Amino acid sequence: MTSPINSALLKLSKRAETSAREILIHTFVDVGPLFTLLSSRDHQILFGRRGTGKTHTLSYLASDREKSGDVVAIVDLRNIGSNSGLYADASRPLQERATGLLVDVLSEIHELLYRFFVTQEEKVDLAQAGPALDALAEAITKVRVVGDVQREVRAENATKSAASRGSSLGVSVEGVRADMSATSEESEASTASVSERRSGTERLYVNFGSTSAAFRRLVELLKGRHLWILLDEWSSIPTILQPYLADLLRRSLFPITGVTVKIAAIEQRSEFQVRADGGDYIGIEVGADASADVSLDDFMAFDNDEERAKAFFRNLIARHVSAVVAGTEFEASVPNDPNELIRQAFTEKRAFEEFVRASEGVPRDAINIIALAAQRALEEAVSVQHVRVAAKNWYQRDKDNAVSANNAAGRLLHWIIDTVIGERRARAFLLRSDADDLLIEALYDARVLHVLKRSISTHDQPGVRYDAYKLDYGCYVDLISTVKAPLGLLPGDDDGSGSTLYVDVPPDDYRSIRRAILSLEKFYSG
Repeated sequence: MTSPINSALLKLSKRAETSAREILIHTFVDVGPLFTLLSSRDHQILFGRRGTGKTHTLSYLASDREKSGDVVAIVDLRNIGSNSGLYADASRPLQERATGLLVDVLSEIHELLYRFFVTQEEKVDLAQAGPALDALAEAITKVRVVGDVQREVRAENATKSAASRGSSLGVSVEGVRADMSATSEESEASTASVSERRSGTERLYVNFGSTSAAFRRLVELLKGRHLWILLDEWSSIPTILQPYLADLLRRSLFPITGVTVKIAAIEQRSEFQVRADGGDYIGIEVGADASADVSLDDFMAFDNDEERAKAFFRNLIARHVSAVVAGTEFEASVPNDPNELIRQAFTEKRAFEEFVRASEGVPRDAINIIALAAQRALEEAVSVQHVRVAAKNWYQRDKDNAVSANNAAGRLLHWIIDTVIGERRARAFLLRSDADDLLIEALYDARVLHVLKRSISTHDQPGVRYDAYKLDYGCYVDLISTVKAPLGLLPGDDDGSGSTLYVDVPPDDYRSIRRAILSLEKFYSG
């Protein structure tokens, strides 16, 4: 038997793309200045790892802008093209793959704008919109990515001929015999071949033709309505092709007044620019062409702001549960008030706090952990032990498998756990901000490392800055309540008796926690 609350928790939707737009709007929880920043008309890149709510946030933004009368084209880049696998086919020429991607994205935007003009025919002049849409469709066919190609032609021709004649005369008892013979032979062979040969550095250029003019005309026909182009799942595009799509946006859409472009991407899997000759570039210059001042990874870490994190996840669970039970037999028996729901769902305040800590600021992790905890609790309220077992199961099921696929990253993670938890008895560490390490990025992308605070300054080392990283709850959940459990967040100075003092909030100055600095050189040298 399962309680009504646990039944609702078991039914929570694990991914935003599987939910209807109405559900996403109802369950969206704003945090800090997030939506205020994102609703500006500046071109922006919304960064966030998997599960942090990028799709959810863009869907809510789309709904909000549509309610205000604007026009929204939201594009899921995972579904672009008849066969998106062709983009990753390295056997095809790069310019062919890039051209196909650009044409497919433009065609999707054209289709979305077409639907708007058709469904809003009472507000727009179809006599003008029709030719404008046709002009955009024609412009799309002229989009090309071209490169320097050397064409090599080879031709061969050969002719061979031969001839021979012979005669003989002889006398025998039978009479006179005469023989004559003649042979002739002639042959001809020719070959021709055409090949393309590339040498040096291949240079690709994007030729957009009249796409910008076509978009400009369509925006004029919107009669004051603002056009929002929202591109989700940017990182699903092969990295080598991303700068060419970015260049399309920069040249065709960014200069148009009345158009705003927002991109949702995973920072570690995105490449927005490639440098060309003469200091020019193909793509978007992050910070100049499009700002990147919104990162969902920086908002909800428990150790940064405990009260804000608890308030966010309290409202998140309450809104998701409300959406699940709406119109069902459980609606009357499940509290609508977030505080009362949490009070009944968990055995004690500490159990809810443990759940928020285990979620590490990632909504998708939170929803999966609470569903697994409810599965174990059944008719009981969720306890601390339920949360810990659920967090361990989710870590092994989702994160550990991802890390194990990268042997080097897995070795680094185990070394960090041994050093930070085993030796220092801490949960976090400091790493130089300029330490551009692919393995650290892989662990961060897999959500087994979390950034608590960036750019911590130093007084005794001017110009050197550090980032504070925290190990995922799943890395040490087995050690909780044992003698090997972490004693604090960051190790600080001695208290004078030989014991280590711990800092529970990442500071602005690291002088008191020099022991927290992690040297990756020790890992690589070992």
